[in-house]
Amino acid sequence: MCQLRDAATATAMEHRKILDILRHGHADETVIVQGWIRTKRELKNFSFVEVNDGSALANLQVVIARELPDYPDLLKQLNTGASVEVKGTLVDSPAKGQRLELQAEEIHLYGGVDSETYPLQKKRHSFEFLRSIAHLRSRTNTLGAVFRVRNSAANAVHQFFQERGFLWIHTPILTSSDCEGAGELFSVTQFDLANVPKTEDQDVDYRQDFFGKPAYLTVSGQLEAEVMALALRDVYTFGPTFRAENSNTSRHLAEFWMIEPEMAFCDLNQDMDLAEDFLKFIVNAVLNTCPEDLEFFNKRIDSTVLSRADGIITSNFERLTYSEAIAKLQQANKAFEFPVEWGMDLQSEHERYLTEELIGKPVIVYDYPIGIKAFYMRANDDGNTVAAMDVLAPQIGEIIGGSQREERLDLLQQRLHASGLDEQDYWWYLDLRRYGTVPHAGFGLGFERLVQLITGMTNIRDVIPFPRSPMNIDF
Repeated sequence: MCQLRDAATATAMEHRKILDILRHGHADETVIVQGWIRTKRELKNFSFVEVNDGSALANLQVVIARELPDYPDLLKQLNTGASVEVKGTLVDSPAKGQRLELQAEEIHLYGGVDSETYPLQKKRHSFEFLRSIAHLRSRTNTLGAVFRVRNSAANAVHQFFQERGFLWIHTPILTSSDCEGAGELFSVTQFDLANVPKTEDQDVDYRQDFFGKPAYLTVSGQLEAEVMALALRDVYTFGPTFRAENSNTSRHLAEFWMIEPEMAFCDLNQDMDLAEDFLKFIVNAVLNTCPEDLEFFNKRIDSTVLSRADGIITSNFERLTYSEAIAKLQQANKAFEFPVEWGMDLQSEHERYLTEELIGKPVIVYDYPIGIKAFYMRANDDGNTVAAMDVLAPQIGEIIGGSQREERLDLLQQRLHASGLDEQDYWWYLDLRRYGTVPHAGFGLGFERLVQLITGMTNIRDVIPFPRSPMNIDF
């Protein structure tokens, strides 16, 4: 019997995920599924509804026979977006492209939908429109696939480091320092902004604020990770970071997630080795756990998704010094928007040319000019470069940035002064060089860029559930 039940009569029977049914289900098996209706199609003697529960890209087709009781009332309420529980029997499907379908015996409607106002219809919606309904966009095929890949990649991050004996460190979100020295930080205060205390010189009197000094949302957990690495040897962070960069490009977010390993007794070559192994591991893990999703991206978003993933996994990354990279760019028969000269920071067009056109696989560029890199990067013996490296990947450009850290106290103090930073603000960081200093290195990877690399999504706001950017914090 097929019947429409209200919430008061809902049962608490165990249900199966649709992914499990599609992979392991068999005909004549009785199952219960719960999910949201994607489409409805009415024929003369029966109707079809496609149900998706987020566990898989594919829907499960449910067959509802017309002769069953309550059929007319039932069909009126089973609209796209409605949430249901369906009990029935799996049968072999005669339709092409699906192995099984579910013959409904009992349907419980959890939440109905007004089909006239529901914004997700059976048509393609622009990503820009979907960002305006971020509370519903994860129900679409593309965004659902993105977030399954994101989950798989996040799980693989922990698996990679934990299998290698790294400790996961929870570094602070609130900080008093600017790790990069870029000055693009969100301020945190307890002040009433309509009545901010002032000093005699009419400056903000931070002595009366919660921490007694200026405080910010962190742009990186690296400096704190160094503290922990110089006691625990191999550590990593994986958490949210923030940058108050007033940019509306497809490459920037105000809130994003960073992965930052830090290793004691480690030099730049070992750092590059780990970065290459890490990228290969994550991409391979997602290929194994989300094959249908990556095939979808390869078909609908970017036809190079699968070949790019294979190239990352199977190739040995090319390694070039910065000087070698500049020479190759200068020799290129290509008109770049940004002229190429030694001492400049590589732009995205340069990075992508190296990895996509010139070399055809991921590239690691290392030994950058000292003047364009952060104060904490170790000075090389030539006096002109630092032991820094960037991993460049096709379609993305820079995907990982790292360095060997400056472990020598006097040289670190010189770099701080040259960068215009106050040594007193970093007294504890300098102490690490006073007490038991060792060579150490690490790198940073923006998690959203990693998800972009794997999925082929072009806008970074479409690979995080709730993007934060200028004038955008509604969800």
